[in-house]
Amino acid sequence: MSGHSKWSQIKRSKGALDQKRGLLYSKLGKKISIAVKEGGGSGDPSVNYKLKSTIDYAKDQGMPNDNIERAIKAAMGGGAGSITEAIYEGYGPFGTAFLVETATDNTNRTYQNIRHIFSKHGGSIGAQNSVAWQFETKGQILVKRDNSLERIELAAIDAGANDVRESEEGLEVYTTPIDLKKIKDALTSVGAKIAKADIIKESSQGVDLTEEQKPKVDSLFAELESDEDVIGVHTSANL
Repeated sequence: MSGHSKWSQIKRSKGALDQKRGLLYSKLGKKISIAVKEGGGSGDPSVNYKLKSTIDYAKDQGMPNDNIERAIKAAMGGGAGSITEAIYEGYGPFGTAFLVETATDNTNRTYQNIRHIFSKHGGSIGAQNSVAWQFETKGQILVKRDNSLERIELAAIDAGANDVRESEEGLEVYTTPIDLKKIKDALTSVGAKIAKADIIKESSQGVDLTEEQKPKVDSLFAELESDEDVIGVHTSANL
C-alpha cells in the first residue's frame, strides 16, 4: 500500500522551507484557519483536535509561535470565513491516482490551476469520488534510521500503532488520526528521531513505478504541492 510520497516529500519540504519560507507559512496559516473553522470557531487546541495536530505539524516545519498565534487569532476573528477547503481528485501518468487538498478564497481560480497542472503533466482532473474512495485518513510518523529501530518498533506497537513498516530510510509508523500525538510522544521518549508526523490519506491501491516512470509522476506531485492554495497532496504512486 502507498498513498503518500513519504521520504521524497520530506526532501522537497526542506528545500521549500529554505527557499519559500513565506509561502510555507502562508499554507500552514490556511491549514490553521480550516482547523479553527471545522472546530466550530474554537481556537483552543485542547478541545479542537484538528487544530492541535495542525499546530504540532506547523511547529515541526519551523513556524514560529508568534505566527501560529496570529493565524489562530485571525481565524477566530472571522479570517477563516473567506477560506474554503476544497478537495480535487485526478489521474496522473501510468494509472496513478491523486487527491489534492486546498484551502482557498477563490475556488474557480484554484480549480483552473489544478486542472492545468494535471494536464501539463499528462494527467487529468477527475469527478467527485473518482479516486477518493481508495484513500483512508490516518496518522503517519516517519522515524529516521538508527541502530535502535527494533526497540522503537516495539515502542510503537506498545503505544497502540496500527502498523509499522521498515524502509530504506527508517520506520513508517501508522496510527489512527487521534492517536498520532500520543504515539509520536511515546517514540520521542525512547529516543526516536522523528523526521515527520502528519495526518495523511493513504491509498489502498498502491501503484509500483519503474525508475524511468517515477520522475514524471514525481514532477506532477511537486508542482501540485507548490501551488499556493494546495495544503496537501496524496497519491497512489509508490514514490
